[in-house]
Amino acid sequence: MFKMNGAPLDFSFKQLSSLADVALEEPNTSVRPLRRNPDGKFSSSSLRLNNNMIVNLQGLTDTLSTLLSKPQRLAWLDLSFNFITHIHPVLTELSELRVLYLHGNSIRKLSEVDKLGSLPYLHTITLHGNTLESEQGYRGYVISVLPHLKMMDFSAITKEEKILASIWQRSRRSRGITDHRTEG
Repeated sequence: MFKMNGAPLDFSFKQLSSLADVALEEPNTSVRPLRRNPDGKFSSSSLRLNNNMIVNLQGLTDTLSTLLSKPQRLAWLDLSFNFITHIHPVLTELSELRVLYLHGNSIRKLSEVDKLGSLPYLHTITLHGNTLESEQGYRGYVISVLPHLKMMDFSAITKEEKILASIWQRSRRSRGITDHRTEG
């Protein structure tokens, strides 16, 4: 069982418009004290960037390296309620990521979710409140491309959903269908 390290590093509700702005701010205070190493970097495996004005994730790697003592250990990332339109490939570099909140953004295409398929430990994701949620087969599609999920949109994934998603994914592969709604 993975244990979260330290208190969450919380930059929510700061009206940040880019990730470069994060390094210029002090995190919100928490009940649990934030620990810093001798270099002034935070000892945390979770980062809250929710309820800001972030449009894209360009510079995420640099921001994590600036803030965290072990950026490669980031396990929980909250990017909810921003203005993100695409799932940036930089997220696939977060190999320890287990929880990803993207709800309340502006992601339109279900195919964007495909990018997260390489994250072996991702077990919880939120995508509700994005335009892609209204696409037919939304929940089944996400479950099929992210087979390690246990929770989606704050709801447990049932055994039946996993079976149906697996069957659907196999039938798509056998018909040579590799992308879902990539237009627009």
